[in-house]
Amino acid sequence: MNGADTVHSDDPKAPFLPLHDQIHRSQSSNSFIKSIFTLKSFFILLGPLLCAAVCLGVNLNNGGDTSRNMLAVLAWVFTWWLTEAVPMPITSMSPLFLFPLFGISSSDDVARSYMDDVITLVLGSFILALAVEHYNIHRRLALNITLLFCGDPLNPPLLLLGICGTTAFVSMWMHNVAAAVMMMPVATGILQRLPSGPTQSVLVSKFCKAVVLGVIYSAAVGGMSTLTGTGVNLILVGMWKSYFPEAKPISFNTWLFFGFPLALLIFVALWAILCLLYCRRGSSQALSAYLDKAHLKRELDLLGPMAFAEKMILAVFSMLIVLWMTRNITDDIPGWGSLFNGRAGDGTASVLMATLLFIIPNKKQPGEKLMDWNKCKKLPWNIILLLGAGFAIADGVRTSGLADVLSEMLDFLEHAPYWAIAPAVGIISSTITEFTSNNATTTLLVPLLIQIAQTMRLHPLLLMIPGAIGAQFAYLLPTGTPSNIVGFTTGHIEINDMLVTGIPLKIAGIVALSVLMPTLGAFVFRTDEPLLNFPRSWVN
Repeated sequence: MNGADTVHSDDPKAPFLPLHDQIHRSQSSNSFIKSIFTLKSFFILLGPLLCAAVCLGVNLNNGGDTSRNMLAVLAWVFTWWLTEAVPMPITSMSPLFLFPLFGISSSDDVARSYMDDVITLVLGSFILALAVEHYNIHRRLALNITLLFCGDPLNPPLLLLGICGTTAFVSMWMHNVAAAVMMMPVATGILQRLPSGPTQSVLVSKFCKAVVLGVIYSAAVGGMSTLTGTGVNLILVGMWKSYFPEAKPISFNTWLFFGFPLALLIFVALWAILCLLYCRRGSSQALSAYLDKAHLKRELDLLGPMAFAEKMILAVFSMLIVLWMTRNITDDIPGWGSLFNGRAGDGTASVLMATLLFIIPNKKQPGEKLMDWNKCKKLPWNIILLLGAGFAIADGVRTSGLADVLSEMLDFLEHAPYWAIAPAVGIISSTITEFTSNNATTTLLVPLLIQIAQTMRLHPLLLMIPGAIGAQFAYLLPTGTPSNIVGFTTGHIEINDMLVTGIPLKIAGIVALSVLMPTLGAFVFRTDEPLLNFPRSWVN
């Protein structure tokens, strides 16, 4: 049976088709897990052993015992993070007991890092994302936009633009990993209609690669646009607030003015790279027999008309976006946040809108609301705890004095010309992030960049933002970010495909960052102004 004859379920909530070769991987993974059990036990012990080795054998000439202990705790935590010897959420909670035991900070101080305005911003956003998923709004949106871009006759580059654009748009308003997980079944469902195996032509195979790569990379690029799109942006904002509490905070609106143009440039580069590499001449004829508007219209018809619950979810989501964008507008035009003397934050709006979902009825069953707590069981607490751990580690690196010691490793940046700062930091950060998580890279690197900025007497955001953005350029390896793993498990791409596409995309990202940071970034974040609101030690 070829792709055009595939029978589909009439259940609109069911995924288009299962991912490639899931059953086979499930069976083979069981024996693999058993074979690495002893290795995982070794990694569990490796964390405390490295911690003890640092405490006993490392002497930081410019730091005291506290900074050495902080380095030891980092060795422990990052070993467990990198090897996943202990579940990531549990590892993310380890600073809650390691910091007090090693004299880095009190239990109250470290616990505060796990619940602040940035965390509440994420929590409310995830509840809204679950509501979008529960009512299949993302599926309806994807089908409509894909239908719009399908074209007649079929235009593969235009269809690719529609799929990637939809993913990037969804990723702007929810976590990029969640966007990739939501969009990948939609994308692979379309690809499953194409012939596979020996009958698959080279042109069809290349288009499949383009779609999968487009989804995972578009999710990462779209997430750069807004604070809620990725945990890295939230970590950056949290560190800015922690290190410079008297400085003007980075609001949702402020970040959007810089992040959206940056993401748009990188997105255009991504689409151009995918078209040049994978949409060869003749692709339209090879694909037109399997992809047509009739299929997309049928899938959309199965969803039926938009119900009251879906309309209300979209209304609440739209209201939240408006609140985020209008809390702080400009210095001359105050937003609604001024009505509360600046006490309300982006997290305030996020949780408020999420609360409305538990009050507004869905008009499906008497007494039922748009959301209930049972639907929130899928909340990604692992990401929330990871963000909290990132803030806690950032505070520990700063207060322990370890940042002063480690910043000497990057002291060569002090001699770099002004125009070379953004590309240099971007290259360093984008290289490190290929071997560890984006959040972990940001957590470790940004505090060091703050210390270097102090030494160079530069605005810290000139280094902090390239460091955080560069940490999101994890395009080369499947393990670089969970989104990459989502694409890799479909069976349509290999590591070589990620390298061929990821290298030029990474270069394009660094170039875009290097151009926009000293120009648009200087205007949006006012990095060319004197450091009037910073600690006195930074001012002449």
